[in-house]
Amino acid sequence: MADDPTTSTGERDLAGRAMGAIDLVVDTLHDKVIRPILLIGRTVAFAFIIVVCVSVIAVALCVALLRLLDVYAFGSHQWASWALLGAIFVTGGLVIWRWRKTPAKSEGAR
Repeated sequence: MADDPTTSTGERDLAGRAMGAIDLVVDTLHDKVIRPILLIGRTVAFAFIIVVCVSVIAVALCVALLRLLDVYAFGSHQWASWALLGAIFVTGGLVIWRWRKTPAKSEGAR
């Protein structure tokens, strides 16, 4: 089509400039709008997958620790295993509670 004798050089140049302008608009739109949306979506999806995996691993470790304590450490005294696991979680919660940041009080609040 580039060597078509029925189209003039001016028409081919106009079509080339129009296609260049459309390409520039599409590339700019992709870089400024679509790419950030895709990055945010990908970040949310991977964060969700990581949170689910960490939750599953945490639950599995708690169950394994409870079974280990129940079978090997305390024999048949299941209440002792639950009490020790509860004490570990309460201690962890108190440590996290101590590290929290209290919000600054405003002038009008009491």
